[in-house]
Amino acid sequence: VQLQASGGGLVQPGGSLRLSCAASGFTFSSYVMGWFRQAPGKEREFVAAFGTGRNGFRTYYEDSVKGRFTISRDNAKNTVYLQMNSLRPEDTAVYYCAARLGSLVLSAIRTPVHYDYWGQGTLVTVSS
Repeated sequence: VQLQASGGGLVQPGGSLRLSCAASGFTFSSYVMGWFRQAPGKEREFVAAFGTGRNGFRTYYEDSVKGRFTISRDNAKNTVYLQMNSLRPEDTAVYYCAARLGSLVLSAIRTPVHYDYWGQGTLVTVSS
């Protein structure tokens, strides 16, 4: 099993980045896919999640990123994306993608321990 995140970098406030996470080794379409982030000295926090066909392909976002970030998935390419617009310095963190074989219960998808697989993380730095 492998989750390979990419697309991080240095961007100015107000700028945009698109993160990608390529998955292999498991049945991608059956897994809820999530993005988390971890800033220095802070706990890993939920950013967004995208359900499966069984969940109606619903999406969930952390309040602080609603309207700015968009999660999407391409099951044909086994890839999940995170489009990040209007970036702020407080968005600076290492971003991780994760996969969960289970329901789209909000309390579960927001909690790292309920995910089965994790990528290695990609660093996003928002600074002028």
